Amino acid sequence: MLAEQSTKIRPVVIPLMAISAGIIVANVYYNQPILKEIGLSVNAGESEIGRISMIAQLGYGLGMFFLLPLGDKVNRKNLIIGLSGLLAITLVMVAFSSSLLQISILSFFVGLFSVPAQIILPMAATLDKVNRGATVGKVFSGILVGILGARVTAGLLTEWLGWRSVFAVSAFMVMVMGVLLKIYLPEAPSRFKGNYVNLLKSTLSLIKEYKVLRQAAILGAFTFGVFCSFWTTLTFHLSGSPFHYHAGTIGLFGLIAIGGALVAPYFGKLADKGSVYKSLLITVSMLIGSILLIKIFPFSVSVLIISVFFLDIGVQATQITNFTRIYSLHEHAHSRLNTIYMTTYFIGAAVGTYSGLLAWKFGGWNGATWQMLIWSSLALVIVMISARSRPVAVLRTDT
Repeated sequence: MLAEQSTKIRPVVIPLMAISAGIIVANVYYNQPILKEIGLSVNAGESEIGRISMIAQLGYGLGMFFLLPLGDKVNRKNLIIGLSGLLAITLVMVAFSSSLLQISILSFFVGLFSVPAQIILPMAATLDKVNRGATVGKVFSGILVGILGARVTAGLLTEWLGWRSVFAVSAFMVMVMGVLLKIYLPEAPSRFKGNYVNLLKSTLSLIKEYKVLRQAAILGAFTFGVFCSFWTTLTFHLSGSPFHYHAGTIGLFGLIAIGGALVAPYFGKLADKGSVYKSLLITVSMLIGSILLIKIFPFSVSVLIISVFFLDIGVQATQITNFTRIYSLHEHAHSRLNTIYMTTYFIGAAVGTYSGLLAWKFGGWNGATWQMLIWSSLALVIVMISARSRPVAVLRTDT
């Protein structure tokens, strides 16, 4: 029952989960502000090297579908630690890569093995059921800071020590967090008793069963597609005329976005109070307004700073609200619900990134912002349709 008391856990656990999730998921995004430097080292052009971001996100998305459901079948703690170990090994291999093909293949596996961030998130939702929205908001904020801080870290390390140092340092941090999770993370035994094939079938059945899940997943795909399209093309926009910024400077824009990410959990509290659609209307409107600003003033740094701040609030607060919605649907299927949501979410990321690259290729920054505006407007339409056809939620607690 939702009314039961939260599991008693040590105060350090939720902050540790938030930090760990951020450090792990950052690996999917380290490449974005340093694409130009990686491309120069392997003699690849913008369109070729830009695909690395898409490949990493594709690996992450497939990991969501094939690995994330295991969080309902096997011990989550062991699953998180095992995958984190594989991630650390892959990152070391990236640091020693010497060709575009090697980097591309390994980027796929970096994305695949970064799934523990999304196993940690639904696990946090089960640890505090009374304040689920606020707890999920804290852990998701860690993920957001990881995503956005990745750009700052990657940019600065690349300027000081070269792009390979980014992945070497990350491998060390992932190993350290793996040890801390082994010590502090509570045991989380599985609830699902069937085999792996039945687990995947059960996961897919949730799509048909829950209208809220379908609505949230499609909305998440559109908004995160805008997010990834923006950050990928922003690198090319800021490295060209009239800015000519280096990787370190481009990465600093992530600091602005981190401020927006820290504000986003407020919307999780709104969702706890039942103001779901009000929250979504506000956040998606922020997204559209931010893109309009950067479209009207494409070369204003001050406008870009303001837009980055509110764009990230809009995207990330939308996701926090969506997580709160879907975790209330089925108490013992959080990993499977997260699988459907996050797989769709990162398909949106991959398509958004690719669409952004195509728009950039044929229309530059103007074309990229038109593409983002179309995607965000479709997201608003989805929210309005969802608000009109809101279903009555019934919590399930069976497997």
